[in-house]
Amino acid sequence: MTIENVKKEVLQCTKCELHKTKTKYVFGDGNSVANIMFIGEAPGSNEDKQGIPFVGKAGGIFDELLRSLDLNRESIYICNILKCRPPNNRNPNTTEIEACTPYLDKQIDLIQPKVICPMGNFATKFILKKFNVMDKIPGISLLHGKSYKVTNIFGTIEIIPLYHPAVGTYNPEMKNVLLKDIQILKDKKD
Repeated sequence: MTIENVKKEVLQCTKCELHKTKTKYVFGDGNSVANIMFIGEAPGSNEDKQGIPFVGKAGGIFDELLRSLDLNRESIYICNILKCRPPNNRNPNTTEIEACTPYLDKQIDLIQPKVICPMGNFATKFILKKFNVMDKIPGISLLHGKSYKVTNIFGTIEIIPLYHPAVGTYNPEMKNVLLKDIQILKDKKD
């Protein structure tokens, strides 16, 4: 199994209703052997049109966050828990998350990142539950910028939940929080 095999699976997926309303599948982007993996929630309108994660306004903020660490998209891997855009950018529902996250599980298994940064509530809850970090998972406002280390068959993985970059488009003051939180990755780039 390779990352390209998983991408081919996604490009043929009909497991939930979202495949009927999407323009393009949004699989993932970046370095498939990256040490750092960022996971968003679901593609937005621009991502749906281009088939690339984080290319809209939130993507601009995401790129700024990467630049603050002297990183770029070629040095990290980025994807979403959903590979198709929910209509009107609504939140992912449980059925869609259950249908789509097996692809994300495969991406994580193949990339074997040392650091996973789930961005936003849905991605954070999925990743913390997947790695059995805590029984009851609070919202991102209580978890952002903190580090959780877990050990699995691939070794130790550090999970660092972050606010979704879109929060900076709705509330410009949150951009400072995003920039502060991402600095935790400064010594984890290599």
